[in-house]
Formats: sequence, structure tokens, C-alpha cells
Amino acid sequence: MNAPASTPKSGPKSGWLNLLVDYGPLLVFFLVYRHYAPGKGAHGVQEVTAVIFGTMAFMAASIAALVFSKLRLGHVSPMLWLTTAMIVGFGAITIYTQDPEWIRHKPTAVYLLFAVILFAGLWRGKALLKTLLEAAFEGLDDRGWWLLSRNWAVFFLFLAALNEGLNLKHQGQFYVSMETWIAAKLWLFMPLSFLFTFVHLPMLMRHGLGAPAEDEITGGTPHD
Repeated sequence: MNAPASTPKSGPKSGWLNLLVDYGPLLVFFLVYRHYAPGKGAHGVQEVTAVIFGTMAFMAASIAALVFSKLRLGHVSPMLWLTTAMIVGFGAITIYTQDPEWIRHKPTAVYLLFAVILFAGLWRGKALLKTLLEAAFEGLDDRGWWLLSRNWAVFFLFLAALNEGLNLKHQGQFYVSMETWIAAKLWLFMPLSFLFTFVHLPMLMRHGLGAPAEDEITGGTPHD
């Protein structure tokens, strides 16, 4: 889904565990899909079947990640609850319909839903990422959370538009094959999400990210 990754409250040592919780289920989906994916020239039904098996594995892995987060990290962030619920809910629709059109447009629906949630919060004067991530970015001030929520809302709109661009048709046929579209989720959407997160670090640091830890060492006052 490419939602903002949460940062563990327990410190840097659990960082890799947090990444495992956030991205492990997605990796499971791709591995299972690749295992069942048909070769080139195969019928579309075989592609859909591979996606269905991948979706079932994705749902199971997401639930397992939620349980792991509770048992190993000691908490489950609201963002993880939300994304797991969406994965299970939308995944159930995928398994029930087994519709290639729905499979390809489902990410657009997810991105738009996240964008609407964040924009609705900003319209009400609330930066909902702060609530969803449980203030995981230690020291970040309210302005920083507002900017982060706004930028992610816009980015989700961009991802929705990009996904629809990959789903364009000509004479009833998709320009991009199902296999290429799924590969784009791994090699295009995920790197873009990591890059988008990375370029925000200077802005986040200007708005207090990590300030408490720095104060403990230097005794200084964070600058805006």
C-alpha cells in the first residue's frame, strides 16, 4: 500500500523489526505471486489465480505482522491497525470477485482513501498522521506533522494517478500486462515511497525531529 512506515518507540535496535512488520507482508505477496505466476503468453485466468494466491498470503502475513508487533514490539500503531484492516477487507473483495479490473484498480481506491482521510483531517485542523503513527517521529512539532500529513495526502493522489496511468487501455486491452503492472508495484511504487520519505528528513529535522535525544546529549535548544 505504500503507507508511511511507522518508527518504533523502542529505539534504533528495533528499527529492522519495524521494517519487517511494515514491508514483510508485501514481500510475501510478491514471493507467492512469483511462485504461482504463469510464463509469458499464459491465459489471463492463470495470472489472476497467481494474484489470488498472493493476496491470501498477503492477508495472512499482515495479520501475522500485527500479532508480531504486539508480542515483540509491545504495541500496535493505529496505522498498522488501519492498513491491516484495509488489506484484509480489500483482499477479501479480490478473492470474492477474482476480477482483473478490480485487482488493477484496487490500489487506486486505497491511495484515494488514504488521501481523503488525511485531507479530511487537515480540513478539520488535525494532522492525522500524528494520530495514526502515534507520534512515532520523536520531537516533531505540530507544524511538522501538518506538513507531513499534507504532503503524504498529495503523494497518495500522485500514486493513484500513476496507477491509473499504468491501467490505460487500447481497444479494450491494457497497455501494460498484469505481470509488468505487479512488477511496477515493487520496482517503481516502493522506491518512490522510500525516496519521498527520505527527502522529507531535512524538513522534519527543522521541525524538531530527534530534538529530545539531541537535548539529552548537548543540552541545547532545538532550532526551527
